[in-house]
Amino acid sequence: MKELELLAPARNTDIGIAAVDCGADAVYIGGPDFGARKAAGNAVGDIARLCEYAHRYGVRIFVTVNNLVFPEERDALHRLMLEVQQAGADAFIVRDAAIPDWEDITVPLHASTQCAIRTPERARAYAARGFSRLVLERQLPLAEIRRIRAAVDCELEVFVHGALCTGYSGECYLSEYIGGRSANRGDCMQACRSRYDLVDAAGNVLVRDKALLSLKDLNLIDRLGELAEAGIVSFKIEGRLKNASYVKNTVRAYSEALDRLVAARPADYRRASFGRVEGGFVPAPDKTFNRGYTSLYLDGERGRWSSMDAPKSMGEFIGTVREVRPRDARTVEITVAPAAPDLVLRNGDGFSAIAGNAIVGFRGDVCRGNVILAKPVSGLKKGCKLYRNADSAFEKELEGAAGRRVIPVAVRLSVRGDGVLAAEAQSEDGRTASAVLAGAEPARDRARMASLLENQLSKHYLHYAFRLDAPVPEGPLPLLGAAQINALRRELGDKLESVPCKTLPLAGRMNGFEKSVDEDGHRKGELMRSKYCIRYELGLCPRYQGAAPTGPLFLENNG
Repeated sequence: MKELELLAPARNTDIGIAAVDCGADAVYIGGPDFGARKAAGNAVGDIARLCEYAHRYGVRIFVTVNNLVFPEERDALHRLMLEVQQAGADAFIVRDAAIPDWEDITVPLHASTQCAIRTPERARAYAARGFSRLVLERQLPLAEIRRIRAAVDCELEVFVHGALCTGYSGECYLSEYIGGRSANRGDCMQACRSRYDLVDAAGNVLVRDKALLSLKDLNLIDRLGELAEAGIVSFKIEGRLKNASYVKNTVRAYSEALDRLVAARPADYRRASFGRVEGGFVPAPDKTFNRGYTSLYLDGERGRWSSMDAPKSMGEFIGTVREVRPRDARTVEITVAPAAPDLVLRNGDGFSAIAGNAIVGFRGDVCRGNVILAKPVSGLKKGCKLYRNADSAFEKELEGAAGRRVIPVAVRLSVRGDGVLAAEAQSEDGRTASAVLAGAEPARDRARMASLLENQLSKHYLHYAFRLDAPVPEGPLPLLGAAQINALRRELGDKLESVPCKTLPLAGRMNGFEKSVDEDGHRKGELMRSKYCIRYELGLCPRYQGAAPTGPLFLENNG
């Protein structure tokens, strides 16, 4: 049986805990340094706190140390990894191919997507270096994923949701070229979200002031089964710079999707951690940050991947502007022609629109029916498409109803010859506990006593959800009160809690290290490579669209 892992991002410990509560099987988080996100570092003590919480459910914590590391920094990196390993980290996500030589780093090593693994040959090279898991390039088709699966024995991980790099990960030098900030050192300036002019060799401007390199966000929530069939075991959500609402909403949505996949094929798959999420909000990924969605090159075909008109989150389309009317110098009245008849607008909702060549955003101070009162919005006029990028009611729901993750515990009862009630409990991960309870006398109303036992032993305690695994045994039952039965349940829970939650096996370090990985992928003069084609997006492709050749084209950065 294959274990399927939902891998969630965490900017900090609190967001990591929220991801666990919403159904993540593993969480990846940056340490104090070397984590490829300068704005998402965490102290070792905070990582230890996250590990302690996550391990209650068999959830693993992976720490990113995937910067491009200079030789003089390796000693500091080594010391940091030893400290984080001692804090309880379950694996490291790394880029530096020298790390497998450090014998005192004993937890598994995962080769980061920064390693640019997109061919079977490169996958074999990293597997030979001792990496137990390979994080594959985002722009791979399913057919190539299958080829890589056939070439190596280690685990495979792919991104399934979130922001997309335009170029191949680990081989983009655009940020460093434009602004002196290296993406490979955790300081990407997101130059692919900047606005550019597209210019031909004669100096003619073909497209003016568009985010020509900006891609939509990845969304493969409906393709998890195909990816699992292709050999993927870990489904990764991008977003170590995202807020808690984004992480909670996205993790819950993908956790439920994986649960449906497991339920449909219980003989083939199971989740890679324990526990279930009860209650809370209904996830809706469209309601949190996105630039529109794409499945990118998964089917091996080019598509419309660009978000050049809206490199920021536009939100969900809600209709068009019917009228904009000034009420006074500080307020305009915006009437919406709704896209759906059941549209509900609320005070505090956030909106965006494309007005001419600019994206405008505003907050609805007062919303009445299909009318929004807001501060004046530059360029907004009749006919503009309107989007809601902040749903105030949904945000409140996310904040106040996160749900609760519990581990199921099955309880079996028996009555000994001396009238003592014995309880045996087993948690989902296989831990066991037992306790006994003696009544002063036999219960006169057996049916009522059986009902009380069933009710009181089908409740929660700590992060355990108890239930009777079999009917209350036949025959006489001891007379017990609700408080006594509750104490029995708590005793079982405390005994289970005293034993660490079991974890499913994680692939260990591979053997047969070779010095075969080329760490310097920078081709002189080349800033990035990508499956994304600007010509194709603009209908200028001679090969696939029959367009007239334009000669070489150039991007001029507008900031």
